[in-house]
This record gives sequence, structure tokens and C-alpha cells, in this order.
Amino acid sequence: MLIDRYHQAVDALLQTVRETQRENIIKAGELVANAVENGHKIYLGHIVHGIEMDLIYRGGGPIFYKEYKPGETELKEGDVLFVSSVSGRTKSVVDLAWDCMQKGITVIALTSMVYASKVDPVHESGKKLHEFVTLALDNCAPAAEAMLEVEGLEAHFAASSGIASDYIMWSLTSVCVEKMLSDGFTPGILKSANFPGGNDYNKQVIEPHYDEFGW
Repeated sequence: MLIDRYHQAVDALLQTVRETQRENIIKAGELVANAVENGHKIYLGHIVHGIEMDLIYRGGGPIFYKEYKPGETELKEGDVLFVSSVSGRTKSVVDLAWDCMQKGITVIALTSMVYASKVDPVHESGKKLHEFVTLALDNCAPAAEAMLEVEGLEAHFAASSGIASDYIMWSLTSVCVEKMLSDGFTPGILKSANFPGGNDYNKQVIEPHYDEFGW
């Protein structure tokens, strides 16, 4: 059945992420922890097709992730910005990352190295996203995104970058949380607002603590 092929493909995708990205995932988690501990902000740009919203103000997640809003967010030197372009050539993303790098902002990119190798750059520098950011995380998506050939369909089926990117983001967050605890910082972890007592805990404990300390 197609569902079984899909499950097998996802298992293989996440295994590839584990085998090839562990070192960079740990580096990314440590970069985030160091930034938070030193009073900087962590912003999530648009990751794939909205994966960032699985981490922003979520039960079980840290409060320090904030949504990057163009025109509203003021990025400062030392802040961390996550950006994403699976192909590595999305002009608006590459332009944003390029500008931020010039301003001393730590830029962590989620991209597909395989996809990027198959397309031409559009930025005037002649570079793709992974070639100039602080750190690139490969979500291991195939070129053109989809994983499966299905008889009767012209296009391949089953996008891969979303599930891989979400897996990467929560993986590096686990590294960050562990490092902060080891360094003597207890990051504010939100409770589910829909579970009894969760919303009160977030509003009365986590949010005031974040406003005062930034973590």
C-alpha cells in the first residue's frame, strides 16, 4: 500500500537526518543556547510551509522562540534568525539572510543540499543560501521535494522537507534545553494552554520570567 511506502520513506528520511546532521544539529542547539544565555533573541522565519508555528508558544516548547515578522521585528547583532529555502535559491529568503549576515546576526538555514545542487542561484553574489550563512542544516529532501514515484501520477508524491525540518528543529531545541540546564539556566517551557492550569502557569510564571530574564 502507498501508506506503507510513505512510512518507509519517512523512516529513511529521518534516519538520513540523524546520520548526516547530528553534528550540525548539536552546533545549532549550542548557538541558540549561548545566544539566549547572553541576552539575545531567537527568531524563527518562515520555515518550509509554516513549520515554525510548531515551535512558537507551544506546550512543551521554550518561550524564547519568537516569530520573525518582516517590517516589525528589530534584529540586533548577536540575535539568531532561522531561515529556510529548500532549494536554497528563494530570492526573498536569500536576500534576508545576506543582509542579516552583514549586520552580525547569526543566521541558521534549513535547506536541501541535494536540491540546491540542482538549481542555479538567483542572488547577485552568485551564492545559494547554504554558502554564506552561519550554519546550514540539511533537511535531506530530494531535489524537487517529493519522495515517491507512484504509478499513474506524473509528479512525484509526498513532500519531505516539512517533516524533516520539524524533526531538526525539535532536535536542536533538545540540545539547547540540555545545555542551558547544564549551564545553570532553566529555560521557560510552556504548558498547554488548553490543559487545566496551563494557561495560568504560562501567564503567571513563564511570561513574567521571560520578560525579566529573556529565557
